Amino acid sequence: MELKFSKVERKGPITIVTLSRPEVYNALHTDAHFELQKVFDDFSGDPEQWIAVITGAGDKAFCAGNDLKWQAAGGKRGWDKGGFAGLTARFDCDKPIIAAVNGVAMGGGFEIALACDLIIASENATFALPEPRVGLAALAGGLHRLPRQIGLKRAMGMILTARHVSAKEGLELGFVNEVVPQGEALSGALRWAEMITKNSPMSIRASKQAIQKGLGVSLEQAIAEQRDYPAVQAMVASQDYIEGPKAFSEKRPPKWVGK
Repeated sequence: MELKFSKVERKGPITIVTLSRPEVYNALHTDAHFELQKVFDDFSGDPEQWIAVITGAGDKAFCAGNDLKWQAAGGKRGWDKGGFAGLTARFDCDKPIIAAVNGVAMGGGFEIALACDLIIASENATFALPEPRVGLAALAGGLHRLPRQIGLKRAMGMILTARHVSAKEGLELGFVNEVVPQGEALSGALRWAEMITKNSPMSIRASKQAIQKGLGVSLEQAIAEQRDYPAVQAMVASQDYIEGPKAFSEKRPPKWVGK
């Protein structure tokens, strides 16, 4: 598929996805959503790709959210089953996805980042759910993910005021994992990705899936059911499950194969 609104690069087992509409601060419209749906479908289905990093083109914006000018001009709205950018409703991906937020992350852009497993933000990054200021609401996951990630009162303080939050405050609130110097969001995210690749991809997928499924039920039920989760069963049946203890006993680095 020819990519018009994004770019994809692969570095070993790491897929780097760049939102590429810098002329509108990487805001997304319908065609971009459907393109990104295919991009992340390909990532999810590729056994050789273990981790994804998503960032924005240029040095000003990660993603300014929904392309309001496109909408105001009569452009149709909508996205595929994966949601905004093919990510916000993608609940079946057990591979880690890291947001490298290199500037503005507003509305849907912030919702993309919240849908990722880690957020690495540059010092100039700014986050907000400003939809109420234009008569909308953050219905691509922001209204539900933010309270779950930072607590109800803190989330209400951001959502009801639509205020802008710096990377530093995002770190203090708990939705940002690390703040890096301006221009280093992608390199910082790749550093985290490389650390993750030191671990078994089967274990990482099992861990992510167990966390996601477990958060929706009681602690007792999560612990009782976790061994029945598909990614956990796949881990136990994998070559990596044998390789890990063997490498440890032989005092050598493990050779993960991801199956």
